[in-house]
Amino acid sequence: MQAQMLDSMDIERERGITIKANTVRINYTALNGESYVLNLIDTPGHVDFAYEVSRSMRAVEGSLLVVDSSQGVEAQTLANVYHALDADHEIVPILNKIDLPASDCDRVAEQIEDVIGIDASEAIRVSAKTGQGIVETLEAVVHRLPAPKGDINAPLKAMLVDSWYDSYLGVIVLVRIIDGKLKKGERVKFMSNNTTHHVDRIGVFRPQMEMIDELGPGEIGFLTASIKQVRDTRVGDTICHDKQTVVALPGFKPAQPVVFCGLFPVDATQFEDLRDSIDKLALNDASFSFEMETSAALGFGFRCGFLGLLHLEVIRDRIEREYDIDLITTAPSVIYDIHMRDGRVEQLHNPADMPDLTLVDHLEEPRIKATILVPDEYLGDVLKLCQDRRGMQMDLTYAGSRAMVVYDLPLNEVVFDFYDRLKSVTKGYASFDYQMIGYQQDNLVKMSILVNDEPVDALSTMVHRDRADARGRAMVEKLKDLIPRHMFKIPIQAAIGGKVIARETLSAMRKDVTAKCYGGDATRKKKLLEKQKAGKKKMRQFGKVDIPQEAFISALKMDG
Repeated sequence: MQAQMLDSMDIERERGITIKANTVRINYTALNGESYVLNLIDTPGHVDFAYEVSRSMRAVEGSLLVVDSSQGVEAQTLANVYHALDADHEIVPILNKIDLPASDCDRVAEQIEDVIGIDASEAIRVSAKTGQGIVETLEAVVHRLPAPKGDINAPLKAMLVDSWYDSYLGVIVLVRIIDGKLKKGERVKFMSNNTTHHVDRIGVFRPQMEMIDELGPGEIGFLTASIKQVRDTRVGDTICHDKQTVVALPGFKPAQPVVFCGLFPVDATQFEDLRDSIDKLALNDASFSFEMETSAALGFGFRCGFLGLLHLEVIRDRIEREYDIDLITTAPSVIYDIHMRDGRVEQLHNPADMPDLTLVDHLEEPRIKATILVPDEYLGDVLKLCQDRRGMQMDLTYAGSRAMVVYDLPLNEVVFDFYDRLKSVTKGYASFDYQMIGYQQDNLVKMSILVNDEPVDALSTMVHRDRADARGRAMVEKLKDLIPRHMFKIPIQAAIGGKVIARETLSAMRKDVTAKCYGGDATRKKKLLEKQKAGKKKMRQFGKVDIPQEAFISALKMDG
């Protein structure tokens, strides 16, 4: 047993973040003696899970805007406020962690008004650690947030808020009843894929699972219906009775991966273990996609799609921790739109699959709108970082001593190490959030890395042509330091098509036979030198280069 009920995953507790949404129902008796039933949802805040957050917002009537009173407003706070405003929510600002010595409630309340634009004069000051302000928060929920509306006599209409897999019950589906009522034993239909299921159980979380007979309008609970795959239950879907038809709820869209990378086991004998672990993780995560991939350099593995970099890190860490598999992760890439000369548009997930350039008219890359909140003294470094990553400034505003910068950035420049560099140049004080805004044509090329004249597919990347020379030079210089010397010379090249843009040569190991005179026999020494020369020539023709895994891992992490 553990003391912490929510955020129960190891990664969640270590990083202090919420990855999986949690719900709880509580009965509350207000100070005026009235009794209320409260349905609460704790949602993730990271941009990778923005769609799930937006659906959770649509499932409730109001939001508690929890802001750290020592840190102030962050970029993801701003993004989630926009989701709440889109859902027409009443928002109650909460200033948390007031027990910390660095807490400054007046300054943060002023930030909320300046940056977000909502009244923070009545913001509730809370310490979740000491319990101060908890009663005031519950009173604000029952008096300042509107009660749910719904017609119990109307046909059943429910929103699918979340789902996860249980090894005993199958898929557990979290639902919010909009209209009508849901009873145990009824047959329901999921409108997005038009499948029907028999409801086995209905219940709520208090926070443990508690079985009940029915759910009515405004209530949030769960159902089980012997569903075997999470992919059959899509977040935001509309659920109705089998024989009835209702108008689907707006805003539904399937989850689309935006970042792709390869996962390969360090030990090739663990490939089947990796396959089993990925299959099990996919049971619980419908947004995680994968397909088998073969690399000449890394062997058998999987090409996986993720919602973002945090999603990638969570999946990778879970595989390594829960299944004890050491992984090699290739450089993350994004989806490019390839416009062919014959008018077709294809999607490129892996740079190694880039078609012949003679067939390609142009490429388009995904762009994002990035919002960065940073203290004023670090603004210059942040602007330089964004300019170096081919960013276009859209806005710059101030709230007290903090600047809010909005940039149009290419996503492929962000997925490498942008966040790490941002934290480095701002000493950890900057916060970063982004949203997809579409695709834009740019001068992109595929850069290949050749070792001993053989292309290494795992190191292929898409780069902007203006930055290709610098990226290529940095990559070959790094590989020269990482690859061990062989008995023959090893050329390391970066190439765009048939043109080499950077080259380093790893010199051969040689045996210094001239250091020994062998009793002064010059003829014997000459024969040995000729043999050595012939051997080197033969090895250049037939030799293969063994690149250690450490070299691959380091090179894949490079950003140039």
